Amino acid sequence: MSHPERIVIVGAGHASAQLCESLRRGGHTGAITLIGEETWLPYQRPPLSKAYLLGDFARERLFVKPESFYAENDITLRLGTEVEAIDRAAGAVRLAGGGMVGYDALALLTGARVRTLDCPGAQLNGVHYVRGIDDIDGLMPAIGRGGRAVVIGGGYIGLEAAAVLRKKGLEVTLLHRSSRLLSRVASAQTAAFFKELHEDEGVHIRLNQTVRSIEGAGRVEKVEIERVLVDHVERAATVEIEADLVVAGVGVLPNQRLAAEAGLLTENGILVDAQCRTSDPAIYAAGDVAEHPHGDYGQIRLESVQNALDQAKICAANMLGGSEVYAATPWFWSDQFDVKFQSAGLPQGFTRAVWRAGEKPRSGSCWLYAEDKLICVEAMNDPRAYMMGKRWIEGGLSPDAVQIADVGVALKAVAAG
Repeated sequence: MSHPERIVIVGAGHASAQLCESLRRGGHTGAITLIGEETWLPYQRPPLSKAYLLGDFARERLFVKPESFYAENDITLRLGTEVEAIDRAAGAVRLAGGGMVGYDALALLTGARVRTLDCPGAQLNGVHYVRGIDDIDGLMPAIGRGGRAVVIGGGYIGLEAAAVLRKKGLEVTLLHRSSRLLSRVASAQTAAFFKELHEDEGVHIRLNQTVRSIEGAGRVEKVEIERVLVDHVERAATVEIEADLVVAGVGVLPNQRLAAEAGLLTENGILVDAQCRTSDPAIYAAGDVAEHPHGDYGQIRLESVQNALDQAKICAANMLGGSEVYAATPWFWSDQFDVKFQSAGLPQGFTRAVWRAGEKPRSGSCWLYAEDKLICVEAMNDPRAYMMGKRWIEGGLSPDAVQIADVGVALKAVAAG
C-alpha cells in the first residue's frame, strides 16, 4: 500500500497537533497542511474553564506545541481559514476565501461547537460561553467586575465555571433542567457529592429549571426561569433572578457539516470504523467529532483530550500503512474547588452503584457494575481508587462489590476476578 504524499488536516485542536507529531515521528516526509478557523495555534481546552479562567494559567501554556514545532517539522499552517467544502472526486478541500488544497489523505478533526441558548435575550451583552480562548478572554473582564452570575447547565463545564466564579467572589446561581446535576455523564451518587460540594461553597443550585428568557436593556439584568415538571412547563411558576452576567454550559454539537455535505456517513458525529476511517477510505476523523465503535459501549462519541490524542495516533499509524485499532478505555477528569475528579469507563448500562467512602474529607468513589462486571469508577480526591479501578476495567477484572463498599478492606486486598 502506497503512503499518501499530501496530508491535509482540517481543525486545529489537540488531535491536530498530535497527528502532526505522530506523522513525522512515523516517518512521513510528504506535505502536511493544517487548516484551522481560529487564528490561534492548536491549544488545550480543558484549562480554559479552570486554571485559565481563574487567571492561574498563562496563555502561552495553552498551546499544545510552540510555533517553532510546526516550522521545524515543515508543517504548513493555514490558520484563520475556513474550509468551505470537500471535493472528494478532485481530492481537495475548497477554502472559503478562494483556492483549493489537494490531498491524498484527509483528516477531519473539526471538533465541536457550543450549543447556544435559544431563549429570548440570548444575544444580550453579558451572555458568555466557555469553549475557546476568545470566549474566556471576553469573560474575564466581566468576572473582574464581580456581582451576580447565573450559570446555565449542570454538567462539568457549568460546574467548573461556577467554581471559578465563586472563587472570584461572585454570587453564583446555577440552573439545571434535570432533577440532578451531571445527569448525562455521572452516577446519582457522584452528582449528589458535587451538589453538596458546591452548596458548601455558596453556589445556589436550582434543579428542574428551564430558562424562559434573559432580560435587560442592552445587557443582562435578570434571568426568568420556570420549573420543569415531568411532561410540561408550569407557566405560573416563573421566577426572576437578578444577574450581571450569564455563563451558558449547555453542551456541544459535533462539527460534521463538511463531512455530511461531502456525502460521508454521519449520525451524532462523523461515523468512523475502529481504524478511524470514514466511509471514504482516504478520509479519517478523530476527536470530539468522531463517532466510533467500542466493544463495551457500542457506537460512541467522546468529548475528551484522551480520546482526541489516542485517535490521532491511530489515524497517523493507519495513514502510513498500519492497521491499528482504537479500543482505549475512556477516562475523564475535572477540577472543582479543592476536588480532583477522575473517572475511567462510562456510566452507561450499569445496574448497581457502590459508594466507597474516602479517607479524607471531600473524597470518595463510586463503582458502577453491570450485574457483577465493573464498568466504571468515579473518584473524587481519591487517585488510588481511580488507578485501581482503571486497571481492573482495562484488565477485564471486577472487584467484589461488598468488599469495595467496606472501607475496612484496603483496595489492594479486594478480591477481583
